[in-house]
Amino acid sequence: MSGLASPWILGAFHFSSPSSSATSDDNSRFAIRHPCPCTSPSPSYSGVVCRNKFAAANDLKFVLHDALDSAGTDTTHARAARDGFCSQIKNLSDLEREISISINKEVDLGKTALFIAAEDDSLISHSSVPLPVDAFIDRLDSLSMGYCSQYSSSLGSSPEAFLECLNRYLYVNKGFRRNSARNQLEQRALYLHSVRSAVLTHRSGSASMLSLVYSEILKMLRLWGLLNFDVEVFFPHDSHSSPRGYLKQKSKEADQPHIMTSQSLLVKILRDLKDAFWPFQLDHTRSLFLRAAEAANCSDRSNNVKESAFELASVKAAQHRLERGVWTSVRFGDMRRALSACERLIILETDLNELRDYGALLYHCGFYEESLQYLKIYQDAEKSSSQKQPSSSFRDLEKNAVEKLMIRLNLIMMEEGWTRPSNVGNFLHNNSDPW
Repeated sequence: MSGLASPWILGAFHFSSPSSSATSDDNSRFAIRHPCPCTSPSPSYSGVVCRNKFAAANDLKFVLHDALDSAGTDTTHARAARDGFCSQIKNLSDLEREISISINKEVDLGKTALFIAAEDDSLISHSSVPLPVDAFIDRLDSLSMGYCSQYSSSLGSSPEAFLECLNRYLYVNKGFRRNSARNQLEQRALYLHSVRSAVLTHRSGSASMLSLVYSEILKMLRLWGLLNFDVEVFFPHDSHSSPRGYLKQKSKEADQPHIMTSQSLLVKILRDLKDAFWPFQLDHTRSLFLRAAEAANCSDRSNNVKESAFELASVKAAQHRLERGVWTSVRFGDMRRALSACERLIILETDLNELRDYGALLYHCGFYEESLQYLKIYQDAEKSSSQKQPSSSFRDLEKNAVEKLMIRLNLIMMEEGWTRPSNVGNFLHNNSDPW
């Protein structure tokens, strides 16, 4: 039996009484019981609670850190980074979630993004020292100081002239450029510390990372009392444009979808990571969940009947390399970082589908009990949700795939003496990373 098959399994799940877990919020949004410093003095785990006025709340533990510990990987730095992430997220009130990133006050978005990077860095590098978050914060601040030294005259000019100078500073003088991160070799563009370092090397970052860098400069200039007008950060939805600032007083209704809020920025950062490291990379016309369900033979493969022999060979070769402990991202992502992105998205409490997607990954890791519990919570919460999604062929495919996966999990759980697959640990072992 592998290390992950040892009896660290969660076993019984705790049920909270409605009086202790319910809130005045009558919708079925799920909430998180964070580790230290959010609520508990112990950093050993994070739990998820599904708030539902029609049923008791189920407390479930996240899997990743405990699984890595059981496989012999030290997660001290990863847990500390997750605690840092939670300490920021606890300040995300409903109002704070909708505040533009250019005027955010309660949550340090730069530090939150660096905690995300620090956890993933620990997961893949297994370094004896943590990512120096404070040092990278200082580097971010130095960008603002650099702007002041080079363009001090713009601080007293018109807003339009100031923004023109700021764009020139970032995209010309400092050489920042947009990278779509579709190329697996450019996954470093999805992490803030890599983007900051890229000024001297690759000089590229995702749209969300560039938006964050842009807003951090605006934040510091405002804190120093050097900015006396309201600026919004325009987030591009195409594949090539870069984020830019514009005067809020001159904004139009058409600009609203392009205003990045604190919540939407964090969700975009984590979903970019989730998409980049999702272990099933074939058929990008389908959702991440359907790809995982298809890999479990719980989804209709009608869209994939034309997949080439080369694609199938790529999948088999990538899986073989992973089983041998060789890091690869070709067609097979990174299970560790996909799981960490899912767990943090659940902590953000923005989309019930994150519970479903996380449950699908747990199935492929052999955590059948936990997978079934998350899928049950997702299914129950979706049924009672006040925000019903319109029926469509796509939604029907996902719904059917969830039901098939749950049927399979129930059958597995009914087998006497079932054990985890022998290759479960290979998803999470110490594979080298090509950074």
